[in-house]
Amino acid sequence: MFRLSRTVTLIASVGALSVASLFMAGNSDFRKVITTQPDSLELGGFVEADFPFISTSIDGRKLGPGFPKENEAARTLAIRLSDSAYVCFDTDLLRWSVAWTRSFMPMNLMAQVSYSDFFNKSNKLATIGGVPQLATGSYAGWVALKGNAANFEVGAPKRDWIPLPAGEARWNGVYTHGNKVVLNYTVGQTPVLELPGSTSFSGQTAFTRTFRIGSSADALGLVLAEVPNAKRVEQNARFAYIYQGANLDTVTAVGLAGKGTRLMTTSVSEKGHLKVRVAPSSKDVEATVIVWKGPARLIKQFEKAAKATKVTLPDVQKGGPAYWKQDVVTRGVLSPDTAAFVTDKVTLPLPNPWKRNVRVADVSFFKDGRAAAITFEGDVWLIDGIDRSLQNVRWRRFASGMHETMSIEVVNDTIYVFGREGIVRLHDLNRDGVADYYENFSNVMSQSPEGREWAGDLVHAPDGSFYVAKGGSLSNGPGMTPQVAKGFRQGSKHNGVVLRISPNGREAETIATGLRGPYLGIHPQTGVLTASDQQGNFVPSTPIYVIRKGDYYGVSPTAHTDENPPIAPPLTWIPHHIDQSSIAQAWVISDKMGPLNGQMVHFSFGRPGLFRVLVDSTSQGIQGGVSVIHADYPAPTSKGAVNPADGQLYVAGFNLWGSNSKGLSALLRLRYTGKPSYMVSQFEAGKQGIVLGFDSELDPAVAANPENFRVKRYNYKRTEEYGSGHYKLDGSTGEETMYVSAAYVSPDRKKVLLLVPDMKEVMQMEVDYQLAAKDGRKITDQFWFTINDLDELTPAKHGFEKVDYNLLTIRREASAAQPKEVASAEKGKQVFQKTACAGCHSEGTRTKGMYGPPFQPLYGAQRPLEDGTTVVADDEYIRESILNPSAKIVKGYNPEMPSFQGILSDTDIESVILYIKSLKK
Repeated sequence: MFRLSRTVTLIASVGALSVASLFMAGNSDFRKVITTQPDSLELGGFVEADFPFISTSIDGRKLGPGFPKENEAARTLAIRLSDSAYVCFDTDLLRWSVAWTRSFMPMNLMAQVSYSDFFNKSNKLATIGGVPQLATGSYAGWVALKGNAANFEVGAPKRDWIPLPAGEARWNGVYTHGNKVVLNYTVGQTPVLELPGSTSFSGQTAFTRTFRIGSSADALGLVLAEVPNAKRVEQNARFAYIYQGANLDTVTAVGLAGKGTRLMTTSVSEKGHLKVRVAPSSKDVEATVIVWKGPARLIKQFEKAAKATKVTLPDVQKGGPAYWKQDVVTRGVLSPDTAAFVTDKVTLPLPNPWKRNVRVADVSFFKDGRAAAITFEGDVWLIDGIDRSLQNVRWRRFASGMHETMSIEVVNDTIYVFGREGIVRLHDLNRDGVADYYENFSNVMSQSPEGREWAGDLVHAPDGSFYVAKGGSLSNGPGMTPQVAKGFRQGSKHNGVVLRISPNGREAETIATGLRGPYLGIHPQTGVLTASDQQGNFVPSTPIYVIRKGDYYGVSPTAHTDENPPIAPPLTWIPHHIDQSSIAQAWVISDKMGPLNGQMVHFSFGRPGLFRVLVDSTSQGIQGGVSVIHADYPAPTSKGAVNPADGQLYVAGFNLWGSNSKGLSALLRLRYTGKPSYMVSQFEAGKQGIVLGFDSELDPAVAANPENFRVKRYNYKRTEEYGSGHYKLDGSTGEETMYVSAAYVSPDRKKVLLLVPDMKEVMQMEVDYQLAAKDGRKITDQFWFTINDLDELTPAKHGFEKVDYNLLTIRREASAAQPKEVASAEKGKQVFQKTACAGCHSEGTRTKGMYGPPFQPLYGAQRPLEDGTTVVADDEYIRESILNPSAKIVKGYNPEMPSFQGILSDTDIESVILYIKSLKK
């Protein structure tokens, strides 16, 4: 069950050539293998035979008669106890959620289904794959009793998806030691180490729980199992039995083994809870509890096995043997210095000795320039040898088993990882290059098992605290909580919020709410916090926010309040066709990145690529804009960090959710070459127009010609529908073309003042320009920005002189009439590519990695709909799908397409229809 393998085709972003040098840790005599990267690679299974756990959620509500019905957990360790015995330990409630035998778990969760089927988003709920033996309900597994209390009651099921209060109990972390794990937690004030295990007798599997319980003035209570269909109970000082079945032929039993059990007593509640009480003790207690379900006729054999059971906890504080004793060395691919910014490829460690997939989601740096990367499959890799040439990059596996991890931070050379289990701090106790202790630094943020409630992002603040972003509980996946709005499920109380986590990890403070899918950025010196959000229901297009405490950002299902707070505006909006899926931001705190020094960079997953973010300060606040950092991005760009050694920005990303790129994953270095940059470097929007600054000097004759600028504006509408069309300021559909009355060039020839009549506050403005630099380089590009507030322009501060504002009252004559647009299939293909349709729809028959149905063969076909009806894909259907995409949802797809109302002209739409028709041939 743990030896699944599959041959898959890799995407070219892993690099055309790699050097794989494999060697034993600490041994300088190693075998060097240089191979050309193969066209295909054999991947092992998601679950690895030689690593003892994975982190997962679990749905144990349908285990069958004799098991609790209220049994679900968002955060568990699924632990392999033997070749055919397993347990899920709920780290929020400190309980064995379910223990079972035979097969492990079907790989149903998002990171699992997409592990080798790269674009598979059809995740299901996590369940066991074998035969359940023991289970508890969704209540506390341990209870701290006051003094020497004789008995304790089992609490009511918890459905709030938050851990037990730290004063009652706290999960501290897990030690790994070969094929074993030791759980570390605190009950009340009492430290507990637990070694879960299994043993066999008479063809039966029994489960062992070996404890080292610290000294305590209070008694402790432990719930081992719940058997709601109990028929008879027997118990004595050392054993307790619950009989089931019409003939009482099945029994669930607990036995005590070892000297420490003299402080333990067993009991059974009226509701069928199998329990153990631990008496107070002035010394540490080590004892083993053995639990079993099986034929009642084997009770004597069980008792004999319990008395013979002797289990010793390993000395885990000294660390365990390394799981991965080889490094992988790869050769990077340097880009030629063809522009100011280029991307070098840090080739991923594929293939590797463990046949492990490597989908890098984030990267962070140690003080000396070494890096740590996190993968979506829950692995941490350490990276050395990152120098100018990238010809000897050394990768070492450091940690594994974590749950859909997308963020990593190295703080004072210590690694912190954020996943669904919370923030994990990793420790290499014996300094063999592999983590031995996965410490729960913080799990105070709530987390539901909903498939789309991502543990989105983690950033470290200058004051030592952390900020985390939690995804909203989107409804386009298997649901475990009720649907509360279009596109949203109830999820946890922290879904769709930004939280501040205290420096000790023990407290969480809600900073901002009302987000759909936020990702973060933070200035490492000033602590300015930013976030993006994902276009979708209640989010009309891509925003970038400056996060302020108490702000609400407009997604009502994640407001977490009954009030109706005002919606805080973004720093800037970005049009959907420019960035249809945004991720994080990074500040380039460096003196080696030329024009980007000190600048904010925004990451686009969907485009993919990076944007330079500019800020315009007004008397009322701030507003911003973005321009593309043009370079080669072979895979989605998600997150990144500046390397303190070389001062360059490193960018990680992997593919899954729909991107214009089909690359699987990449780790890139955005490198400044020293060549001229022609990007917009500053902007100011005011009542008289727009000031744009550039990195390079412009040809003044070209820049002073207003015909070389095209300006338009439009608003979005925030509704429960997915995304938004474009709307004029009067509310009608469409975009407004603005007149540039005059263009002025500053004395330093790096700035242009555009006089634009009728400037207004608006959600989106675009400036298209066709200019030339002083060196003759043609500059054709765009700048997108938002106007939240309008002040009077002050041209003098930019060096502009003799500006004639009277020109604002003169409407410039339009240039020669443009020829009437004619619809064509070729134009339709251009629209398909320009408006980012290609990120969701295939021109052929491909469905993997696509959010929408393929276009071939589409026209004229019968389309089965989610409501059970069918429709013919004719002109009318395609037009409606473009303008009102939620009207008819094709079966098997989610309503995740924005309206192109006001974006595409009638000719555009007719052209798209012609293009789709042409694909039928």
